[in-house]
Amino acid sequence: MSSLFLLLPVLFPIAGAFLLFFLHFPDTDDSKRNRYTEVVVCLTSVLVWISMAFVSKQPVKIYSFVRGFSISLGLDGLGRLFAGMISVMWPLVTWYAFVYMEHAREKSKFFAFYTMTYGVSLGIAFSSNMTTLYVFFEMLTLVTIPLVSHYKNHDSMFAGRKYAAYTIGGAGLGFFAVVMTTLYGDAGNFVFGGSLNGGGTATGLMQTAFLFGFFGFGAKAAVFPLHGWLPTASVAPTPVTALLHAVAVVNSGVFAVTRLTWYIYGPEALEGTYVQITALLVSVFTLVFAAVMALRERHFKRRLAWSTVSNLSYMLFGISLLTTQGFVGGTMHMLFHGIIKMSLFLCAGAFMHVTCNEYIYEVNGAGRRMPLTFLFYTLGGLSLTGIPMFCGFISKWNLVMAGLQADTPWSLAGVAGLIIAAFLCAMYTLTVSVRAFFPSAGTDRYEGEQGIREAEKEMLVPIAVFGVINIVLGIWSAPVTEFLSKIAAGLL
Repeated sequence: MSSLFLLLPVLFPIAGAFLLFFLHFPDTDDSKRNRYTEVVVCLTSVLVWISMAFVSKQPVKIYSFVRGFSISLGLDGLGRLFAGMISVMWPLVTWYAFVYMEHAREKSKFFAFYTMTYGVSLGIAFSSNMTTLYVFFEMLTLVTIPLVSHYKNHDSMFAGRKYAAYTIGGAGLGFFAVVMTTLYGDAGNFVFGGSLNGGGTATGLMQTAFLFGFFGFGAKAAVFPLHGWLPTASVAPTPVTALLHAVAVVNSGVFAVTRLTWYIYGPEALEGTYVQITALLVSVFTLVFAAVMALRERHFKRRLAWSTVSNLSYMLFGISLLTTQGFVGGTMHMLFHGIIKMSLFLCAGAFMHVTCNEYIYEVNGAGRRMPLTFLFYTLGGLSLTGIPMFCGFISKWNLVMAGLQADTPWSLAGVAGLIIAAFLCAMYTLTVSVRAFFPSAGTDRYEGEQGIREAEKEMLVPIAVFGVINIVLGIWSAPVTEFLSKIAAGLL
């Protein structure tokens, strides 16, 4: 099947989202809008699965600008990983969002931008050169700003402006890398192992261009010092913070850095250079710094947001090692962290939805009223910490082993940072579980309250699904490891 088919899963949800602005579903009757939205999202996922099964790897040029700049789509192994992730997660979290947003205003607008973001994220996954990736990368910022600022109060409007400033500013840095790699590479086409002209070590201006791209695209991956937008953006509705700021938006930053590192420059061009060392040190500093900030944070969702900042740099660390095992560990953590953090954010959102509370100290005793929610939260916390039998252990183990095998001062510093961050992670995640199930005497905030109970099934089912996947992949991760190993070997 021709790669032209990839236009369909990209454009279908965008067109379906535009119709939501004109169908005029009343906010007093959500059922029709909800059914329409879920059908669009589910059909898009079906189109994605058809694409992954039948579309050829050969990219197709959709439109050409000038001097190699063109819109081109293709589906290789890394694109399959990213597209497959979001195609499974989007329908589940959309279902969750119907209940979470039932009392919100402008729901048609919210679900329009929410669904539109699905198509734009797929555009990033299916991009086959830097120009196409950049176009969809910028579109992703534009369609998610209204989601961050949806509530339109002071905090959400400030968060939206801050998010725009960081991500659009980061894209400005990334644009320099796009131009340089398109003009002095193979038109910026993605080729595993690198596509720069001449091969060998990148020097001078091309090294500078890589750093511009690393920090520019890394802004969405919340790399220090461009991390500040992510904790602030946690004021957005929980379906936004879960799916967009724990998976689609932030992982698009990691995805773009991976494309730049492995598919444009390549390990041979970067290994041992000051730019590789810079990327490694910045990643290690970010993952430890953000873990410390998460431990200090007292707001439930902001704590999880700081945790996301930390874990995104786990991925960047693996990618920047420029080894096959580092690639496997980084991309595996992109997948597994998305599953874990999805579960944690949805649990936090269920707690906030039921209790109307949002701070850590307000969790005391909630686990006794919402046992399933906090059970799955605890399983996610154990996985994120890196406890065996959960998927988070598998990806973190691969990253540690990759750092040890690289055997450089920078990689070993990264291993130390990973271990420190894991201890901090145990403290900032599992203390919430202890508060929920075992509050100190006299601190149970929900004792005697009859109205506090588990959230609706539409919220519990997605939480349970991600919780089960977390365990299954922790016990049986061989298919994922084999798939990622093939990508890291350039076979997919």
